[in-house]
Amino acid sequence: MASIKIRAKVSDGVTTVKALIKHPMETGRRKNKKTGKLIPAHYIQEVTCEHKGKTVITALWGPAVSKNPYLSFKFRGAKKGDTLKLSWVDNKGEKDSVEAQVS
Repeated sequence: MASIKIRAKVSDGVTTVKALIKHPMETGRRKNKKTGKLIPAHYIQEVTCEHKGKTVITALWGPAVSKNPYLSFKFRGAKKGDTLKLSWVDNKGEKDSVEAQVS
């Protein structure tokens, strides 16, 4: 199951990227209501987006980012039909990536 939904649209030379990432984003400070034990930290540490092999954004996240985070950013240089690659890595070494066409 893909954890990333992404859309990229170019207008007047500026590409707007919108991404929704499915992830629990646990801080490590929340307790399990049934057991009273802390839920281990599990959060995305780095999100990157590449266009034509160049990194256009790197976001360094921590446990303060909410569950199922939404990311939106803009950059110049992409054209309709170009491919973007968005990927993330979390503190447990889990990762995912997805490619999307610019429309």
